Amino acid sequence: MSALSEFVLPTAEQELWRYSRIDELDLGSFTPGSFTTTVSADGSIVSRDSRLALGDVSVETPDVFEQMHVQQTSSGPIRDNHVRIGTARGQVVAEPVLVTHHIDESGLMCFPSLEIDAAENSELTVVERFTSSGDPHSLLVPMVRIHAAQSARISYVSINELGRRCWLLGYQRAIGERDSNIATSTISLGGDYSRLRAGVRLAGQGASARQVALYFADGTQMHDFRTLQDHAAPRTRSDLLFKGAVKDQAKSVYTGLIKIRENADKSEAFQTNRNLTLSSGAWAESVPNLEIETNDVKCSHASTVGPVDDEQRFYLESRGIRPEVAERLVVFGFFADVINRLPSAAQPDALRNKVGKKLLGDNGVQV
Repeated sequence: MSALSEFVLPTAEQELWRYSRIDELDLGSFTPGSFTTTVSADGSIVSRDSRLALGDVSVETPDVFEQMHVQQTSSGPIRDNHVRIGTARGQVVAEPVLVTHHIDESGLMCFPSLEIDAAENSELTVVERFTSSGDPHSLLVPMVRIHAAQSARISYVSINELGRRCWLLGYQRAIGERDSNIATSTISLGGDYSRLRAGVRLAGQGASARQVALYFADGTQMHDFRTLQDHAAPRTRSDLLFKGAVKDQAKSVYTGLIKIRENADKSEAFQTNRNLTLSSGAWAESVPNLEIETNDVKCSHASTVGPVDDEQRFYLESRGIRPEVAERLVVFGFFADVINRLPSAAQPDALRNKVGKKLLGDNGVQV
């Protein structure tokens, strides 16, 4: 296995890594290795073959950690952490596929790979969970590649419940062909520094994508999101809603781009990022962007960063609700539209409980 020393790490001065904590990363603290990956699904659609059949599904330039992922997953024991899910034409997979990556050892650098390849007019739901036991200090660099063929329907859920010393630098790459539908949901509660680059490319006419995320950071956690909605065909539609909360000394960053290409006329794209700061020491940054190369489109973007609304808090308290309970109700209401968009496989009720634990001072992460 090639050494990692040949790679030059980025710095927070580079735009792609602006506001990040990348300067704190010491690669010398980690050794590439394998961990436990389990899959619960119909065996006919799952393969543990190490070959990456989909390759690149986006036009974004790979950053250094994507390059590491390709290098480190080409051979060796890390192949055990590859999962490929593929459907047949017209196949509807009734039960969600559950992929769980579990780590309990410190000092590891892990490269889980997941490929989802939905054939024409097929349908499936995949839930990918990242968990840990104890309090390992390790680095995960997961990659999911999603391909939805014509009229295929894919729902993908990512759940981060890692311990407080883990770093996660993740990538979601998706492409949708004609009349396909891709829905991705991200739940980020765990980890020390968790970063996700999530891009979807609508390559076929009539393709649609929905991206939602819920993130909650407390203590000194940081959640960092970079998204791309790439419209490369006419009459495509994308809708993004990311909502997060930060408390104590925690931080969050959101940077998103809607890109409408010259040939993508009559496309619709929407991007919304909302953030709650629940403590004076908490910090959130939100940077939405548009890049439009044709006129006949509908696009909007919006972002907010701010504390709990005083009027909402006062309304609840004036009806006899204790201040701490009032804040909890406001936060639940803030997250409600995201939770309501999640598929049942994401277990929305359990998620509400975890958010509640974070509000009460429990980190809410299963370790």
